[in-house]
Amino acid sequence: MVLDELARRQKTDFRVREDAEVAKAGGSWQAWLAKPATFMNLSGYAVQKLRSFYKIPAGEVLVVTDDVHLPLGRLRARARGSEGGHNGLRSIIEQLGTTEFPRLRVGVGRGDTRRDLADHVLARFEPDEQVEIGRSILRAADAAELFATDGIEKVMNAFNPEP
Repeated sequence: MVLDELARRQKTDFRVREDAEVAKAGGSWQAWLAKPATFMNLSGYAVQKLRSFYKIPAGEVLVVTDDVHLPLGRLRARARGSEGGHNGLRSIIEQLGTTEFPRLRVGVGRGDTRRDLADHVLARFEPDEQVEIGRSILRAADAAELFATDGIEKVMNAFNPEP
């Protein structure tokens, strides 16, 4: 949803390219937007293929991901780090061979603890969550744009503090 918002702002469309949907962002900042089309647990394959094809250093790849350990709507940016139990990040770390890439986590909360965690992250947001997740998608897109122009340190300073 964050990448879709970025593409909307940049007036660009995604096209299928092997294991991902890709769009070229231009204007005041330039970047490739990519949504892996693999299973989340294999997303590292798509990220590595695209990073290699476009010759992008790992430190310039911003991975945007959901995070059940963060409250709904909370953002957390980091310059590097472990997978934190996230299978998609684990796959990316394995394929890139490093933890030295920036990431932006978007909190989706844990949801109902009686519900399977996989079901929670794959399900649509509940009606009472729509406003908060909508706000966080806009803020995450703002953070991604700031990353493209000013780097991860500025993103961490601007978006990690509680709003």
